[in-house]
Amino acid sequence: MPLISHSPDAGVWLLTTPRTSYALRIDESGTPGHVAWGPRLSLAEAVDIAAPPGEPHSSFEGLRAVGEELPADDGIHYGPPSLQVRHADGTRGFTWQPAGHEVREPAPGTEELVLRFRDRGYPLEVDLHYRVHADSDVIERFTVLRNAGADRLEVLRADSAAWTLPALPEYRISHVTGQWSAETQLRREPLPYGETVLTSRRGVTSHHANPWLMVDPGDTGEEHGRVWSAALAWSGSWRLTAQRTPDNLAGFTGGGGHEGVRVPLAPGEEFTTPVFAGLFTDGGFGEASRTWHTYVRDHVVPHAHELTPVLYNSWEATGWDVDETSQKALAERAAELGVELYVVDDGWFGARRHDRAGLGDWTPSPDGFPAGLGPLADTVHALGMRFGIWVEPENVNPDSDLYRAHPDWVLHVPGRDRTEMRNELVLNLARDDVADWAYGWLTRLVGDHGVDFLKWDMNRAFGEAGWPGEPDGADRLWTRYVTHLYGILDRLRADHPDLRIEACAGGGGRVDLGILARTDQAWTSDNTDAEDRIAIQHGFAQVYPPRVMSAWVTDVPNQLTGRSVPLSFRFHVAMSGLLGIGGDLATWTEAELSEAAELVAFYKGVRHLVQRGGLHRLRGPAAEGPTVVQYVAEGAGEALVLAWQRGPRHGAPRTPVRLRGLTPGARYREVGTERVHDATVLMGYGLELGLARGDWASRALHLERVR
Repeated sequence: MPLISHSPDAGVWLLTTPRTSYALRIDESGTPGHVAWGPRLSLAEAVDIAAPPGEPHSSFEGLRAVGEELPADDGIHYGPPSLQVRHADGTRGFTWQPAGHEVREPAPGTEELVLRFRDRGYPLEVDLHYRVHADSDVIERFTVLRNAGADRLEVLRADSAAWTLPALPEYRISHVTGQWSAETQLRREPLPYGETVLTSRRGVTSHHANPWLMVDPGDTGEEHGRVWSAALAWSGSWRLTAQRTPDNLAGFTGGGGHEGVRVPLAPGEEFTTPVFAGLFTDGGFGEASRTWHTYVRDHVVPHAHELTPVLYNSWEATGWDVDETSQKALAERAAELGVELYVVDDGWFGARRHDRAGLGDWTPSPDGFPAGLGPLADTVHALGMRFGIWVEPENVNPDSDLYRAHPDWVLHVPGRDRTEMRNELVLNLARDDVADWAYGWLTRLVGDHGVDFLKWDMNRAFGEAGWPGEPDGADRLWTRYVTHLYGILDRLRADHPDLRIEACAGGGGRVDLGILARTDQAWTSDNTDAEDRIAIQHGFAQVYPPRVMSAWVTDVPNQLTGRSVPLSFRFHVAMSGLLGIGGDLATWTEAELSEAAELVAFYKGVRHLVQRGGLHRLRGPAAEGPTVVQYVAEGAGEALVLAWQRGPRHGAPRTPVRLRGLTPGARYREVGTERVHDATVLMGYGLELGLARGDWASRALHLERVR
C-alpha cells in the first residue's frame, strides 16, 4: 500500500504507516477536515467513513469545535484556534480555498503531502505538510504561512497542527510537570471538559512542562490499550491545548510561541512552524514509548547508531577551583575506571571563580591554564579518552568584559531593570551579530583545542524580552532566537563532524525533538540523587529514549537531598540511561574505585541494550515493591533487567516479575551465574529478582539466548 493515496472524487487523502492510518478530507467548502486516526484502513474504507461536517445544532453552538485540520479563528468557530491572523485592514481570520497539492519524496522511504490553500479574500497562503516514513507510525505535521500581498500582516497564532481523536466514552491525558531538579514528573489524569493548556512562556522548553501529551480511553495499561500521542519539535516557548467538548469530543492543537506574541509577515515573507508529530498505538503506554524511542533514534538524533561513551564530569570534584594540574589528576583516575569521555565543567575560562563574574569571556583562565587547554586535552587523549568542555554561550554576567563592551547585546527593555537570575542576563541570540559571535568563538574553541564534546548549558529563562531598535523586535526575537540557536549548532556540526553535543539547561530545561535533532544527548536533571532519578527518568522516557538520557553516579550524601545510598544502587540507576560519573574520585576509597571499575565494565557489556534496545517498564515507581525495567535487543537475543528497591515493607508480597519481549520457547542464560531460564517461564510466570534484604537493594541481570 502506498504511503500517501488520494480519492479525488471524495476529496479524501489517506496516510499509511506500517500499523496505522490517518485520513483527512477537503470538503465542499474547501476546508480540510479530519476523517480518521487509528488502525490501518484502505482508501475505500477511509472514503466510506468520511462524511461532511454536520450543521450547527443551534445558533449558539457554531461548527464542531474539533474536527478541522487547522481550525482558524473565523466565522462561527468557537473552539481553541490553531490559526489566528490579522490582515492589513484589521480583518481577522482565514477562509480556506484549495490551491493545489503536491506529493514529494524528500528521502528514500519518506513521502510528504503538501496541501496548498489561499484565503478567499486576502493574499495569505497556507500550506499544510504531512510527512510519513515507511518504517515508523509517527506522522510529522507542520504548516507554512506565506504573505503573497503587498501589505504587512500579523500572525497572532500559528499552531503546527491540530489532531482530532475518535469519539470515546472517556478520555485520560498523560503529561509531565516539574521544576528545577524535579523535572518530568508523570501525571496521568482524566481529561476535564473544557480546555487544558500545557505551556512554556520562558523562552526555553522549561523544567515545568514538556511539549508532549498522550490521550487514552482511561483503561489503557502499560501493555494493552490504545494511545494517541504527539510531541512538538521546538526549543523555545510553546503551547499545547487539549479540548474536551460538552458533547464528549476531544482533540488537541499545538505549536511554538505563547499568547501575546505576534509573528509579523512582511510582503513575500514566509513563516514555517515546527513539526508537531503524532502517533497512534494499540499496545499500551509501553508500545507508545518504544515507538517514540525508535522514531527518535531513526529520524531525529544525528548519530543514534553510535554507542555513547562512559563520561566523567569534573563539577562535583572541583567546583570553581579548576586548573590544569587538578584536572589532569582527575583524568588519570577517571581513565583507570574505564571512562571514555572526560568533561571539564564550569570555571575554566576568564575570571570565572564563582557564578558572579566571567561568563561571556570564553578564553582559558591564564591562572588555571597558562598554556591554554591544549596540554590538558593532550593528556586526556593520551589516556585514551575523548575531551569535553562545558559552555554556556547564551548568557552573560554583567561583571564580564563581554557585557562591558556590548551591554546592548542582552535582552532588555529601555527604561526598565535588567533582572538577573543566577547573576546572569540572556544574550539576544536573535541578533545576527550575537549569533555570529557565538558561532565564531565556539568553532575556534573546538578546532584550536581538540574538543570532542560540548556540554551546552543555559541556566536561566528569558526576562525583559525586548530588542530595542529592531522593528517588531519584541515579537520576532522569540522565534528568531531559537532558529539562530539551531543555526549555530548546525554550523558547528558541519565544521566539526566528529563533535558531539549534550543539551543542557540547568538540568532538563531544554529537552524536545527540536534540540535533539541537533545534539546527541540531553542532561536529564541537575538532581543526581538515585532515588529521585528513578521517577525523573520514568517520566523522561515516556517519549525520549534512554539513548539520549544522561545519568550520573555522584557522591553521597547527595548535595540536594542529603540522602546516602550504596554505590551499586547509584550505578544501577544510572545504567538505565547514558552512564556518567560525577563524584570526586580523589575521595573515593580503593574499594569504591575497584567496585566502580567493575560496574563500568559491566555497563559497557550491556549498553547496546540500553541505548538501542526496546524498553519495557515491568513495574513503575508508584507500585509497591521494586521498580523494574527491562531492555530487549532487536531479535530478542539478549535482555537486561534492572531492579531498584528503596526498602521492603514487612508483609509485602515478593511476587515474581514477568519479563517481556523474549523469544517464546527459547532458553536464556544469566551472564555471570550461568543459570538458565525458559523464556516461557520468564514471561508467563516470572523471574524471582533475588534482591538482598534491607534498604537500597538493586540488581542488574544480563540474559543471553542460548537456543
